[in-house]
Amino acid sequence: MDGAGACRMWRTSRGHLYTATMRCEPAVPVTLFFDYNCPFCYVASHRLERLNARYGLDVLWRFLEIRPNAPSPEADGADQLNQPSLHALLREDDLPWHPPAALPNTRRALLLAQTVLLYRRPCFPAFHHTVFHAVFGEGRDIGDTAVLNALARESGVDDLMTTAWGSAEPVEAFLSHVQAAQELDLANVPALVVADRPFQGAVSTDLLEQALEQAARGGA
Repeated sequence: MDGAGACRMWRTSRGHLYTATMRCEPAVPVTLFFDYNCPFCYVASHRLERLNARYGLDVLWRFLEIRPNAPSPEADGADQLNQPSLHALLREDDLPWHPPAALPNTRRALLLAQTVLLYRRPCFPAFHHTVFHAVFGEGRDIGDTAVLNALARESGVDDLMTTAWGSAEPVEAFLSHVQAAQELDLANVPALVVADRPFQGAVSTDLLEQALEQAARGGA
């Protein structure tokens, strides 16, 4: 099906198709706090995509705007983009890497992603993946409305753009993520919570799998 409201099939940049996993047992709850201009969040999100093919994850996406002044010299993120630890993670996960010259402002992208979750949740995985890949796999500026419109159209959610930026509900939901982060005393992203177990940073796949398996067994 094509047109407004039609979600596109999507593949990762390496050609792997990720789909929702149907499970009989209850899904494992996972919360991810992230921003689209955080390279470590790019890695963490990709790892959740892979693990969702094996585990029945019930992901709660928490959007946080960590660089509200971007793009600006003080928020260019060059220190993060050049960290050896980041490049090791990118190689480990075989992720494409062509970052932008300066990290973009993400407010409109975050509000649009929140709107997709509110009104067309099945389309969210495709849009979410497309945005991250655009920033760090292609170096595109998602703070540019024309770029964001093209990405939204690719994922079949461009009809939600007016709602995203002109309605109160997405903003209220967005602010609830800030409150949730403050309640957990989070200082950085990415941050994950698997069941009730918190993790900071781009957690290794092995550690995530251990936490997921434990949660799937009921914490035993």
